[in-house]
Amino acid sequence: MTWIILAAVAAVLVLAVVAIYNRLVRLRNRIEAAWSQIDVQLRRRYDLIPNLVETVKGYAAHERQTLEAVIEARRQAVQAQGIEEQAQAENMLTGALRQLFAVAEAYPELRANQNFLSLQEELTGTEGRIAFSRQFYNEQVLAYDNARQVFPTNIVAGVFNFEEKPYFEAETESRENVRVDFGGGGAAPQQPQ
Repeated sequence: MTWIILAAVAAVLVLAVVAIYNRLVRLRNRIEAAWSQIDVQLRRRYDLIPNLVETVKGYAAHERQTLEAVIEARRQAVQAQGIEEQAQAENMLTGALRQLFAVAEAYPELRANQNFLSLQEELTGTEGRIAFSRQFYNEQVLAYDNARQVFPTNIVAGVFNFEEKPYFEAETESRENVRVDFGGGGAAPQQPQ
């Protein structure tokens, strides 16, 4: 009789470990799928950038340094390996694109160019999809990390080496206070925290 009870307890423990393991695998796979969605949108973004640079080059050829910065940031982003390196490269590319659009503001003919406007609109839409994909990815990482760290799942995660996954974090510039100056000559008010 005691052997039957011990066998039943062992079977329940094995089933619990299998269920926990399978849950962790599903969560890890969701993270990989979410990263794949980010990757798809990033590739779309990379494909748009050369056309955008060529369009701007036609109007603002002497802005060579800005154009080269965008091209170099794109190259680094395409070659980035791993989530952390990719996030850093993407943040550099975002900064270079902001600079490019700031340069474009100085050229009214460029801002009126239909090709530029179309590319800018496509890039803006892609940026929105990237932001959504990043948010979804980070939510999946949070769910995985929460599952990995609670008892008794943390024991199974440790035994089967389920490692921590990195978040896709925002660039430093987007975390800084926004400065607004209406030309009053005084100190610029800062965005509340």
